[in-house]
Amino acid sequence: MKLEMICTGEEVLAGQIVDTNAAWFASTMMEHGIECQRRVTVGDRLEDLVSVFEERSHHADIILVNGGLGPTSDDLSTEAMAITKGEVLVENSVWRERLEDWFTRNGRVMAASNLKQALLPASALMIDNPVGTACGFAVKHNRAWFFFTPGVPFEFKQMVVEQFIPFVKQHFNITGDVALRKYLTLGQGESALADELEKIELPEGTTLGYRSSMPHIEIKLFARGKMAIAQLDKVEAQIRFLLGNALVADEKKSLAEEIHSLLVGTGLTLSVAESCTGGMIASQLIDFPGSSSYLDHGLVTYSNESKVKVLGVKPETLDDHGAVSIATVEEMAKGVRAILDSDYALATSGIAGPGGGTDEKPVGTVAIALATKGGVYSQMIRLPRRSRDLVRSLSTAVAFDMLRRELLGEAVIIDYGSIGRFKK
Repeated sequence: MKLEMICTGEEVLAGQIVDTNAAWFASTMMEHGIECQRRVTVGDRLEDLVSVFEERSHHADIILVNGGLGPTSDDLSTEAMAITKGEVLVENSVWRERLEDWFTRNGRVMAASNLKQALLPASALMIDNPVGTACGFAVKHNRAWFFFTPGVPFEFKQMVVEQFIPFVKQHFNITGDVALRKYLTLGQGESALADELEKIELPEGTTLGYRSSMPHIEIKLFARGKMAIAQLDKVEAQIRFLLGNALVADEKKSLAEEIHSLLVGTGLTLSVAESCTGGMIASQLIDFPGSSSYLDHGLVTYSNESKVKVLGVKPETLDDHGAVSIATVEEMAKGVRAILDSDYALATSGIAGPGGGTDEKPVGTVAIALATKGGVYSQMIRLPRRSRDLVRSLSTAVAFDMLRRELLGEAVIIDYGSIGRFKK
């Protein structure tokens, strides 16, 4: 079975918004053993939509079309499919009633333009949208089934899970002989990782892929076919050995997600004091539901005065060593941990740039500390020639990895390769 996706919208094509739907869709389908073999992005132009629908209908078995089902003049997916099929648009009475009921229940007056969302190609099968005003629909043309969904992410994702995947399984024989494993790395560039992993003699049907999502590089191990899947554990063991300290998580999108999984439900607690990272550590953790069970507080102590008055950093420490120093960041970590007697505390202080550096402490110099009930670990890292955002995100990742390693009983301070360190 050949699965493809067509993404519509001028804002997607022009790069005004990032198409997160496509990435989520491909990943979700892979979890069900189905590879998305091609993705096409097309703007809101009727002739382009018709051309793409016709052309791909001869090559794919099923095509998910995302977007263009709204009530406005630039929502053209339904009309384009009708033209492609050579059919008229017919009002679907079931969906019209649903629309009228939805607006009545929500105390709103339905605009005349919303009736456009009840028009479907004559041969189309209506697909329910339980959380929005645009119904989906499915229609067969040449070789392919086209399955239309709205572009609103919340609506799209629910329809994929509740309608699209069952539709695929109903119409096609899904063998599921595809497997994917993902490994998150930190501190090594893509080329360096590839050079190291090229030492592995991959079995037939097995491939390695790389995705840069700074501050991480994600490595993807694909296996296609039962023989390749049977050898995944052997290949993974070689990957783990060769990656060493660069490997920081499995099947996670970020180190924040890894820390969340290690802390949630354990009864352990964490406090955070941030200067150069400006709340990034705490913000990444509270993206995950349940983080309140372990995150006591996150403080952004940006000024020296706040470090002294809020965290108890000694004025003479700042005078003698400066805000970006091992001494200061250790006192920050101990101070924030002591407020609620948290089990762990992280602290950062650095020069994110583009200005503010000196010969002794250039831009990209960051001090990070991890305080525990038994002591404090700290290091100064060097991130030259990085953007301000990357200095902050890399510093956040290193802080998370220090905590991760402590939670797993591993050495907290390590060499990351491309991330330099000041020696104490």
